[in-house]
Amino acid sequence: MDLVIRIILCFIFPPLAVFDKGCGAILLVLLLTCLGWLPGTIAALILCLADKKKIGD
Repeated sequence: MDLVIRIILCFIFPPLAVFDKGCGAILLVLLLTCLGWLPGTIAALILCLADKKKIGD
């Protein structure tokens, strides 16, 4: 359920989805979101899904 909420947050407000990843991730996603919604969303999805994949291995 947590993953579903994170994916929804990635589409609504990408920086909020990576809030627990650290200041660097938040700033990167915020910058990309300011440049365009799609780059910020893609970066947030990559950060969120890569974290879940690492835990599963």
